[in-house]
Order: sequence, then structure tokens, then C-alpha cells
Amino acid sequence: MSVVATGLDRLLSGLSTDGARLVGRRYGILAHGASITRDGRPIHLALAASPAGPPSALFGPEHGYYGIEQDMIAAEGGRDPWTGAPTLSLYGDSEQTLRPHPSAFEGLDVLLVDLQDVGSRYYTYAATGIWAAEAAMAAGCEVWVLDRPNPLGGEKIEGNLLSKGFESFVGAFRLPVRHGLTLGELFRLEAARRHWNGTRAYFSIWYMEGWRRGMTWEETGLPWIAPSPNMPTPTTARVYPGGCLVEATELSEGRGTTRPFQLTGAPFVDPKRLAEELNGRRLPGVTFVPNYFRPQFQKHKGAVCGGVELLVTDPEAFESYRAGVELLAAVHRLWPDDFAWREAPYEFVSDRPAIDLLTGGPDCRQAIESGEGLWDWMAAWKRDEEAFREERRAILLYPEEGE
Repeated sequence: MSVVATGLDRLLSGLSTDGARLVGRRYGILAHGASITRDGRPIHLALAASPAGPPSALFGPEHGYYGIEQDMIAAEGGRDPWTGAPTLSLYGDSEQTLRPHPSAFEGLDVLLVDLQDVGSRYYTYAATGIWAAEAAMAAGCEVWVLDRPNPLGGEKIEGNLLSKGFESFVGAFRLPVRHGLTLGELFRLEAARRHWNGTRAYFSIWYMEGWRRGMTWEETGLPWIAPSPNMPTPTTARVYPGGCLVEATELSEGRGTTRPFQLTGAPFVDPKRLAEELNGRRLPGVTFVPNYFRPQFQKHKGAVCGGVELLVTDPEAFESYRAGVELLAAVHRLWPDDFAWREAPYEFVSDRPAIDLLTGGPDCRQAIESGEGLWDWMAAWKRDEEAFREERRAILLYPEEGE
């Protein structure tokens, strides 16, 4: 098993050398429950016990610093019971709360950003981290990003680029759905796009040692801690690029069960019929298992849902985003009168359908509704994937395989 040293592990081991610049300075941490050392110590406790001393402030992304809240629930601030540091949520009850004001970082010398991303455009931690970094630098605060592995690996790219006019918290950057970047690389990409070199504050990335782009999470040797309440395992992360699309419908995406995003269904779905329809598509690396489940909260709470469970048989071949699109199209084909898109606001956006925000434009929704053009749209992803692969080459921290 490989040994990967994360940015946090490197910082802690370097506090007597290049990391010594943190000692004696007021620093804040933007992190969550998955921000741990290789031996399982939360970042704020590990640093508090080091020469750096306790943090001056803790900032949490969606779900809060301790990962308590469900999705789209405002998290409250308070005070950390172990270090005494004040905690501030960067996810509140309105769209305006998503972009912190520079005043939130006044008095700090350094902001450490240590967030476990899951490699999908929709996952909101990258937006929180980059928007917080901009605000912190505007306040004259240095920003240090502590890098972590992409649990989906760094080679495969999948999906269309976000179209102009469909930006949101779940689509903050022009990326394919599966972008193959680490959080540090995402920061480098946006730093280049936003011309951060001209800012007056200092921005740097603590890269990893030992990580290769072709690694699965299991090969890193790192412990998995859920970065959000419904991301309990690395397998959940693998199915998330497609499974998250179900949030844009009235189907259950398995929240309220032990297998979120692996389970999809609704009371009207015949599991056997849906599984046969999807397995007949012969999608690579996945089998759809007919199943029943009962969500304990959120959509269809307490009701028995028929549906399918995604069984990933070959992680390298599996195309999660395609599988999610095919799943929605199959349910619409089989039960057109029962299928429904989400109409409620999604991440504070009410003027565009949630499915359009997630897929980056109206093409997917329109093709599923009309029954025409869906395969052509998916075939067109290749152009966007190749364009993005070319753009990202200049910012990669870890070489592509074979280079």
C-alpha cells in the first residue's frame, strides 16, 4: 500500500523548517471533519498541540465545521470546546452568505484551507474555499491550501463544461462534471483565471507527497472520514457525479438511508423493470441491482421506494455521470406521467431548474423530455473533455501518467 503525505501532514512535519512561518502568527482554519492527519488527529487539535499553537478562528463550509447539518441547512457558529477558537459558518440562510466579506478574516495573518473535495463540479467545498481565499487576500491575509487526494483519481475527465449563464454554488467554475483535479490544482486553475498574481497577499499550496493521478482512494493508505453527512464511503464518492443529478428530481437519491447516491427510486418505480432497462444499456463498470428501500428523512420519508442500487464492478471503466443521465432518462421513459423535476429553489436559485444548474445548461433536460438528442449531447462531451484536459496541463501539481 502506498504512503501519501497530505498537505497537512507535510505542514506539521515542516513546522521547524519551511512551515515555521506559521509559528507566532494569528491563523484561521477553513476545514471540516475530514481534515485530519494520517494518524487521525483533527487539524485544529494537531496544530494546537504543535509549535503553531491554537488557531484564532475556525471556518466551516456547507454542513458546518463539524459536519452536523444536512444539505441546504444553515449551520450555526459558536466556539470550539477544545481550543476555545470561535467557529463561523460560511454557509448561511441566503445566497449572500456564500461569499464571505473580507471583514471575516481581519486580524488574521494566515488562512489555512484544508477541505476534502470529492472530484465533482457540484460539490460545494471548492467554491467555498476559493471565495473565502479571495476575501481573505482582500483583507491582507495569506492563504495556504493544504492539498488532499481526489478520491476519483486524477486521470479521468467526464462530462460537458458549464455553460455561461448557469453559474451557481453547485456550478461555480467552468469545469467538466468530473474534472480530475485535486483541490490544490483547482485553486491553481482559478488563480490563473482570476489573475491572483496581482493580489497583494501571499497564496501558496502545500502539495502532497506520494500521490499519483491513477490512484484509487484505497491505494493512498489514508483513512476515509465522511467529508459531508451523505458521503460515508469512497464508493459514495465514485457514484456521486451521476447520483447527484437525482437531487434535481422528485426521485429519492437515497438520502435517509445508509447508501446515499447508490440508491435511487420512488414509490411508483418497479425495481425489476428499471434494472432490466438500465442493464440492457450495457454501461461500463456498473450493474444496476433491483431493490426496495425506505428513506428515514427527506424525499419520500417513511415510504417504501422501488428502485435500483448501483454496484460498481470496475471503478476504472465506470462512467458515473453518464450512468446518472441514463438513469434519469430511463425513469422518464418508463414512467413519464410520474417522473417530475424538482421545482423548489435549489441552493438559493429559483430562476433556473435544478437539473440545468447541475448539468450546466438546458440540453440534458430538454433531451430527456423530448426523447430526442440525448445520445448526441453525451457524445459531444468529448470535445469539452479534450479542451479542458489541454487547459489544465499548465496548472497540474502532479504529472499525468506516462509523463
